[in-house]
Amino acid sequence: MTDNWHLQPGVAMSPEAADEVAKIACALKSLSAYTTFAMEREDCPEELQKLVEEGLDAMARVFVW
Repeated sequence: MTDNWHLQPGVAMSPEAADEVAKIACALKSLSAYTTFAMEREDCPEELQKLVEEGLDAMARVFVW
């Protein structure tokens, strides 16, 4: 999975750990797409939106995407 995910400069982790973290990043991106869809329908809880945004911000500090 890490072939598609590149670590930010200065981030060091084993390839195995990066692979596991990339799986989490994929899940967060999928959840982000879902919350965007739900927001358009106005049935997305604000807490979920904030949680997803915080997760995406954290992943952006680890991976270039």
